[in-house]
Amino acid sequence: MTQRKEELLSDIVIKFAGDSGDGMQLTGSQFTNNTALMGIDLATFPDFPAEIRAPQGTIPGVSGYQLRFSSDAIYTPGDLCDVLVAMNAAALKTNLKAIKKGGKIIANVDGFDSKNLRLANYPDGVNPIEDGSLEGFELIKMDVTKMTREALKDITLGTKEKDRAKNMFVLGFLYWMYSRDMDSTLKFLNEKFGKKDDILNANLKALQAGYNYGDTTETFTTRYKVEKAKMKPGNYRSIMGNQAVSLGLVAASQKSGLPIFLGTYPITPASDILHDLSKMKNFGVKTFQAEDEIAGITAAIGASYGGALAVTTTSGPGIALKGEAMGLAVMLEIPLLIIDVQRGGPSTGLPTKTEQSDLLQAYYGRNGECPMPVIAASTPSDCFSAVYEAVRISLEHMTPVMFLSDGYIANGAEPWMYPQAEDLPAITVKFKTALDEGEERFQPYKRDEKLVRPWALPGTKGLEHRIGGLEKQDITGNVSYEPDNHEHMVKTRQAKVDMIAQYIPEQKIDSGAASGKVLVLGWGSTYGSIKSAVQELLLEGQAVSHAHIRYMRPFPKNLGDIIKQFDTVIVPEINNGQLIKILRDVYLVDAKPYNKIKGTPITKGELVAEIRKYL
Repeated sequence: MTQRKEELLSDIVIKFAGDSGDGMQLTGSQFTNNTALMGIDLATFPDFPAEIRAPQGTIPGVSGYQLRFSSDAIYTPGDLCDVLVAMNAAALKTNLKAIKKGGKIIANVDGFDSKNLRLANYPDGVNPIEDGSLEGFELIKMDVTKMTREALKDITLGTKEKDRAKNMFVLGFLYWMYSRDMDSTLKFLNEKFGKKDDILNANLKALQAGYNYGDTTETFTTRYKVEKAKMKPGNYRSIMGNQAVSLGLVAASQKSGLPIFLGTYPITPASDILHDLSKMKNFGVKTFQAEDEIAGITAAIGASYGGALAVTTTSGPGIALKGEAMGLAVMLEIPLLIIDVQRGGPSTGLPTKTEQSDLLQAYYGRNGECPMPVIAASTPSDCFSAVYEAVRISLEHMTPVMFLSDGYIANGAEPWMYPQAEDLPAITVKFKTALDEGEERFQPYKRDEKLVRPWALPGTKGLEHRIGGLEKQDITGNVSYEPDNHEHMVKTRQAKVDMIAQYIPEQKIDSGAASGKVLVLGWGSTYGSIKSAVQELLLEGQAVSHAHIRYMRPFPKNLGDIIKQFDTVIVPEINNGQLIKILRDVYLVDAKPYNKIKGTPITKGELVAEIRKYL
């Protein structure tokens, strides 16, 4: 029998790719959960087609899931893959440029028949796994379909149903290759299919067959292992961005004492927040799937007026539809959280691809002078604390707040050291319940030192007041068309938002010195690639630093001072240059853009090359 050896590796990038019916997302998420349970650092990048079921075997139908895991701290899912699992010809063609030279390609032979090759637009007679064109890669050919069917020959399922277990065969093989036990997936399968014996047994047998194939095939002489990461001690779980948003909202609800009301309409990639919150009725969460985006936000406005923690979720197209209602919330000066999980645009655009293209919409995308605070999350786990902070600002400053995430953050996963409830900052909510001493009648737009008006719930005796979208008279809240009053109220609403800068943390440098040649200034999902690029250059001794903005409006009060300490400021964005326009306007800085608008994240490698130009 061939002698097996185990090789220790520090960093591996795997991409699972196949037809959208091949279960690649499930395979990837199971390998991710298994990795997280081992205490290995990880980052993921799911990449799936926009169509619910694109034509089978075609390039538009390719679904992918990239996972990087390491014994060191990592911040991105990796630039290039060490291993590509290609379930068909289209999956290989789509991802060939993303594999490192010398990397492994695990190819399902059945997915490279004449039909699949034709659907993937290969010329007649060309088969990349047979013609030598993959020289330079380690090609592992496996007839996954045939071996899965053989393993399930005694199970009374149709061929189509048996073929759905192919992904479990591949997962079992990879568990063997990377020295894993399969307990987490066995538990998952039993919970998911426990009442469907044939389907459960098919998946369990296919998983074990894939593991046994690796264990008994003599050509596989090496297994690989990645040690536990050196991470700060604590309790961790794997979390995706949308999950973290949901948990952050529930935590803010518990801390503030207000029940959540989510008024929304499903839209990719935000729908999972509705799905998650709808399962949390035990925390007093109410979810309302409205007939459209406008009904969703206006229902949330009504819930806020009634004293709820009101939330609406959407992506860019839905933000456009919600614009007038957001203006109403600004005019009413009531709390409301608008969550925008950004995607490629304009219009329907790229529904399943990531983009940071809604920042200017969040700033200016409403009629009239309509200022609103904007908070942006930077990683999947950061969504928890960032959305918690957005709720705090909304409730304590009586204002709608826009919270920005994007498809990359929403669907990506990473380890999260979750906090204890007692360690979360307080959220103070004050309802006005009676007239103040000496107050003859309620003045709904009389303000405190933060320029915040009182929050009086309908039905409170003596606190009846007028609401609506027409301009308010200062202090009384009555309808007013008086020119000077309108200008005063516009400037007051702006001043209230600007004053929030006094109640948020100052901007910090994330990596590098407080001054130097180059500051890479980012926001949102560019965090991982910027941090990785800057750390690589710092190890070379370069004078480069990284700062990442969470508070997009208003900016932290010291941001301008930080910018002045550097010769050059580079602003990487997954858009055509949006934050950079605002920075140039506010700070008169000649910042340099780095823009990528391909529906994919900025990679560390391309950013390192860009920064070097200014060093």
